[in-house]
Amino acid sequence: METQKFSYDNSIVRAFLYATIVFGIIGFTFGLTAALMLFYPELPEFFFGTDDTTINSLASGNIQGLINTQGAFGFGRIRMLHTNTVIFAFVCNIVYVGVYYSTQRLLKTRMYSDTLSWIHFWTWQFMIVATFITFFMGINTSKEYAEHEWPIDILIAISWIIFGVNMILTIRKRRVRHLYVAIWFYLGTWVAVAMLHIFNNLEVPLSFSGWKSYSAYAGAKDAIVQWWYGHNAVAFVLTTPVLGLMYYFLPKAADRPVFSYKLSIIHFWSLIFVYIWAGPHHLQYTALPAWAQAVGTGFSIMLIAPSWGGMLNGLLTLRGAWDKVRENPILKFFVVAVTCYGMATFEGPLLATKNINKIGHFTDWVIGHVHLGALGWNGFMAFGVIYYLVPIMWRTKMWSLKLANWHFWLGTLGIIFYAVPMYIAGFTQGLMWKQFNPDGTLVWKNWLDTVTAIIPYYKLRFVGGLFYLSGGLLMVVNVFMTVKKGSFQKEVPAEAPALANIGNKRKEGEGFHLWLERTPLLLTVLSLFTISIGSMVEIIPTLSLKKSVPTISAVKPYSPLELEGRDIYIREGCNACHSQMVRPFRDEITRFNGKNGQYSKAGEFIYDRPFLWGSKRTGPDLHREGGKNPSSWHYKHMYNPRSTSAGSIMPRYPWLIANNLDRSKMVAKMSLMKNTFDVPYTRAEIDSANTWANNQAAKIVKDIYSEAPDLKDAYAKRPQGELEKKEIVALISFLQRLGTDIKTTEIKTASNN
Repeated sequence: METQKFSYDNSIVRAFLYATIVFGIIGFTFGLTAALMLFYPELPEFFFGTDDTTINSLASGNIQGLINTQGAFGFGRIRMLHTNTVIFAFVCNIVYVGVYYSTQRLLKTRMYSDTLSWIHFWTWQFMIVATFITFFMGINTSKEYAEHEWPIDILIAISWIIFGVNMILTIRKRRVRHLYVAIWFYLGTWVAVAMLHIFNNLEVPLSFSGWKSYSAYAGAKDAIVQWWYGHNAVAFVLTTPVLGLMYYFLPKAADRPVFSYKLSIIHFWSLIFVYIWAGPHHLQYTALPAWAQAVGTGFSIMLIAPSWGGMLNGLLTLRGAWDKVRENPILKFFVVAVTCYGMATFEGPLLATKNINKIGHFTDWVIGHVHLGALGWNGFMAFGVIYYLVPIMWRTKMWSLKLANWHFWLGTLGIIFYAVPMYIAGFTQGLMWKQFNPDGTLVWKNWLDTVTAIIPYYKLRFVGGLFYLSGGLLMVVNVFMTVKKGSFQKEVPAEAPALANIGNKRKEGEGFHLWLERTPLLLTVLSLFTISIGSMVEIIPTLSLKKSVPTISAVKPYSPLELEGRDIYIREGCNACHSQMVRPFRDEITRFNGKNGQYSKAGEFIYDRPFLWGSKRTGPDLHREGGKNPSSWHYKHMYNPRSTSAGSIMPRYPWLIANNLDRSKMVAKMSLMKNTFDVPYTRAEIDSANTWANNQAAKIVKDIYSEAPDLKDAYAKRPQGELEKKEIVALISFLQRLGTDIKTTEIKTASNN
């Protein structure tokens, strides 16, 4: 058979590798900044200015500098920037590094199209930069791991489709008959992420000339779709493609074959089937239908088996090569990465069980769990791949093995100093929240008591982040020096015989999976079918059956001013720290009861697009906030939280008091809600939206002045009606509305017929 000569393209791998390193350091820095702000919330004041004489500031000493930032450096936005940079810019870019490098060599062919490769690269990096700009500006949807607004969602979909088309067409022109396990994981990842991204991000733009949109789903329906996506973003962005990298790079670095081919088959199919069902475990004890919660728990527990099968397949690949681990920092990174994968995938199912979930959910335990996977599994796999590829692609030895080992130990210390304090903080929070006195009152009634108790652990977490970032900076130095002394090989010559055409029919004596491996189209379709089963069973009933979310007759749509206030709340990322979900626990009903002592009902959220149940309580739950505090308290609290709550770690929001509310789209928002989502606004209400908003704003300002004479005096010399125009009033209107529709202990539901 004639041998064909061709070359592998290293230039696209190099581009994604550089992007991985740059955005990795940026993502770690965002994370470290967010960690610092949790025990030093005055950080923005230190840089931009403050009127608080107890705080040193680099600025001139007035608060105008902080106001001028317009919240760009607020915790809510920094947190979004951190998570999205790590997921989409760091992990996705290292996945592309591994896919473009390994796919060519596993299939013995160049990528189908260099042009498509570069279009994919530039569209993805442009998306990341656009994300930075929009998030700093407060343009976001608030949906966790999917905060991008609709134009960026479209760009992600286009870039992802280009990537998939290029990969699939490359597979079609391969010179190797059977697809290696890494390729299975790449294909499974591609079809799953495409499905998840498209269906979760269905949204209706307010206009095609602006950035604002509203989710196609509302309340409990939005919640199940979001966490179907959110959990499986972890599954099919942070797990399955990285497993593909593990199956290629770990055996290469160890110079050993994968431990078990049969275990690889079981691992792949069971993982992609089971993982997709587990999303509802993020919504235990919420207003989600009970059957969906139970399904999420059951499949989460089952998830231990395939996850640990993959972990064991990785670690057992090192049989007979453990002596190399002592000397080779690349293998050190891989071993700790796979171990962290095993630990995180054991802990996740535990957190999904109801007994543990009621203690751990909304606490920092979950943050520790997530970062064990992100720092250990994703980060260390990325570092191992980088250290493996750079010497090969630049045809030289690594500049400093000692520096690489230092990176490994600093990173490992970083993981320990991060995860362990967060576990302790989580246990502390969960138990303090639930502790009662003999007389039936809460021991820790003041929420700040449960916050200040864990500040030392936040400081330890920051130290862990410093270790981890320091290790990353050593890697930058090592890579730079290795590249400097090496010679990059852009085109790698290769040769292989052409693939003979033997047809797609199964041959006599050929195993089913061996046959499936040489029919990539069928393998891709079966992967999509396997992934879709759980998705359809969980999502379709919740979206289509009215019984799933019974309406409550007392629940009314938001007023136009409240709708604007809700959008401000989303803009500032407030749901990063505050949940809006009172679970049916004695301690939560006692703590967050508001005026009526009700836990949250699904019917209360039917007008919430998107839902804002949250996943972390740094501050207290807000679902019953309406009427708990006077409007003047909210005004002062947003201006300086420490003036109303000594020891608070909430940042300041003075620009809300300085900014006039932009009402130019208020009527359009109400019209969209009525015409697209059938929200029962009347035409008269829409036509009188501005008058409605004026009256509500005037009532709030009147309350503020009557409650706080000092604020009345402060505004006495200003133009009449000035305060009514400010963003703070709209936000207060939203906060004062929360949870007030239900006013008695008897809940009457509207007919479901």
